[in-house]
Amino acid sequence: MEILYLILSLFFLLFLSLKFLFGTRQRKLNLPPSPSRPFPVIGHLHLLKLPLHRRFLSLSQSLDGAPIFSLRLGTRLVFVVSSHSIAEECFTKNDVVLANRPEFIVGKHIGYNSTTMAAAGYGDSWRNLRRIGAIEVFSSLRLNSFSSIRKDEIQRLILCLSKNSKQEFAKVELRPLFMSLTINNIIRMVAGKRFYGDGTEKDDEARHVRQLIAEVVTSGGAGNVADYSPIIRWVTNYEKQVKELAGRVDGFLQSLVNEKRAEKVKGNTMIDHLLSLQETQPDYYTDVIIKGIILVMILAGTDTSAGTLEWAMSNLLNHPQALKKAKTEIEDQIGLDRLIEEQDIVKLPYLQNIVSETLRLYPVAPMLLPHLASEDCTVAGYDVPRGTVILVNAWAIHRDSNMWEESEKFKPERFEKEGEDKKLMSFGIGRRSCPGSGLAQRLVTLALGSLVQCYEWERVGEEYVDMKESEKGTTMRRATPLQAMCRARPIVHKILDASSCL
Repeated sequence: MEILYLILSLFFLLFLSLKFLFGTRQRKLNLPPSPSRPFPVIGHLHLLKLPLHRRFLSLSQSLDGAPIFSLRLGTRLVFVVSSHSIAEECFTKNDVVLANRPEFIVGKHIGYNSTTMAAAGYGDSWRNLRRIGAIEVFSSLRLNSFSSIRKDEIQRLILCLSKNSKQEFAKVELRPLFMSLTINNIIRMVAGKRFYGDGTEKDDEARHVRQLIAEVVTSGGAGNVADYSPIIRWVTNYEKQVKELAGRVDGFLQSLVNEKRAEKVKGNTMIDHLLSLQETQPDYYTDVIIKGIILVMILAGTDTSAGTLEWAMSNLLNHPQALKKAKTEIEDQIGLDRLIEEQDIVKLPYLQNIVSETLRLYPVAPMLLPHLASEDCTVAGYDVPRGTVILVNAWAIHRDSNMWEESEKFKPERFEKEGEDKKLMSFGIGRRSCPGSGLAQRLVTLALGSLVQCYEWERVGEEYVDMKESEKGTTMRRATPLQAMCRARPIVHKILDASSCL
């Protein structure tokens, strides 16, 4: 009987696909160029290969560098944008029409039926979530109130590095240290607790948190074929795996909420604040809404920031002159008598340029989160039918030789030109851009500056650091964890008590 249902479903989908294709021709829509004629049912799904940003650039080049092209992915029409000007048109002229999100499996199950700030459809609920984020979570006042956490976690990172590098160069693996920094920073903001590095946490719990984040990041993205084809969705176990993962993620988030709710003395964490709002507005500030806010903060503020730090250090190791220039700037502006602080960042433009150049070459989300057309519109002179998915290839835009001189080279100096940073879209553009970009840039810039100020850095060997990226997940991570040689500078011994790693 199941086989019969499957056969009937295949014929039904084939009928719908053919009807849609012929219907499209009858309406004579002006669509962007396409790499080839779509196959029945699957369309162009056979063309999807990871990493998606590189595959889409290759398809664009096969169409004579078309800045926008179309794909039929299963039952969805998808436009892929590789042009800065067209992306701007999408999210200025058509910002409201394209402010929706497509419903994907991860958003449905892990994102609480697509009710989080990142996955929610455009409307009153999303606008309220955005307001909460802007006022209660990511405002300058709230970020400033947690500056002591960022400072403390960075000092802990410096202390831990100093254990084995007091006199001679020692080899360190930086990825776990950066993940420890970012996870502790976010979880302390959210729930007032640490998971790594204080010698009292349960190792299993710490590994559990890191594993959950890794699994969610790997499961998401626009490259999952099951999101485009009901047949593939039915015949694979992808959705079953996502549901199981969603249960574990929800259990972890609920435990954070329950712990704070059970405390007699309320603290100053995000959960404390949201629970106080729940008391006055219980119908809106449900546990699901609170957990959705926490989820977005964790996903947007851990793996992404850790990955950016890893890419930045990789770039500096491969470009020692840039590392020397950053060190000189810090010594001239801050000196060697105290550690760099958050308010010092404004005096360190070259350090900021290093972060900007890292975000240009290695954007945290090489494919921006997908958008969905809620109404018919036009982009770049092409018809965009309602329901079209818009994918923006930020990675390709950031390496466009028409926009950037020597676009493939690491040149922080390019951002000395006024307005160059406005061309970046690492955190998206328009009303659905990432609201946490300010927090990410504060943490990354301060941490990177502290590492440059406190340590001498060298590559492990003579060969350049391999800059190949992983093919999995929604964020751009290195294919292999970064290892480096480091040695503490005198400032570490002078200011920090390195006798123990807190």
